[in-house]
Amino acid sequence: MELSIIIFLIALFLVALLYSSVGHGGASGYLALMALFHFAPESMRSTALVLNVLVSLVAAWQYAGKEKLNIRFFLWLIAGSIPLAYLGARITVDAEIYKVLLGIFLLFHAVRLLNIFKINPTSTTSPPNWIVVVTGAAIGLISGMIGVGGGIILSPLMLAFGWAGVKQTALTSALFIFVNSAAGLAGLFSKGFAFESDLYLWLIIAFAGGLIGSRLGSRTLSSDVLKKMLAVVLLIAGLKLILY
Repeated sequence: MELSIIIFLIALFLVALLYSSVGHGGASGYLALMALFHFAPESMRSTALVLNVLVSLVAAWQYAGKEKLNIRFFLWLIAGSIPLAYLGARITVDAEIYKVLLGIFLLFHAVRLLNIFKINPTSTTSPPNWIVVVTGAAIGLISGMIGVGGGIILSPLMLAFGWAGVKQTALTSALFIFVNSAAGLAGLFSKGFAFESDLYLWLIIAFAGGLIGSRLGSRTLSSDVLKKMLAVVLLIAGLKLILY
């Protein structure tokens, strides 16, 4: 096995571990890695979504044992997100435009990981149902078009507006990512898609990273250093996609 592939697989494991520790599936990290290692753009969305489904499900399973889900909030959220994630995945985006959109998205997430704007949990409050539906719909559309689950947009919003605490945000995000990613895959399936040939190996590695990360994250893990390292990777990948 080539050294570059070994490095990629190790990075894949770390991405799954880190993202799952905060209740995320890791699609933006997988997309960044695939961009850095020059994988085919036509298979990036579908591959990232499959990995996302698996890792987010593992994360949701771990966090469900430690936190109670706000079922009303979650149902209104996915009522908006599911149809839009499906439609977003069906939108065919020009390869060059997709690269720029993905690059901007990765840069946004890098800024979020570095916590430049100091978004911290506040006291929780329940938003009106229509705001939850609109939020879910907007995130679903963007997620479907790019090939992510939307947790990296949802989580900071929930914390910034005080819609949930840290642990409940992680659980809600994990389930939201799982449902959104599945809807996005359904949208891609309806128009045809391709996977990377080594997807089965990637799934095994991502599952291992997701299981370890979510078990630690649902308990006491602090991953500030890894978050900063991942932010650097996302910055490099985002700039690479936009400038080249």
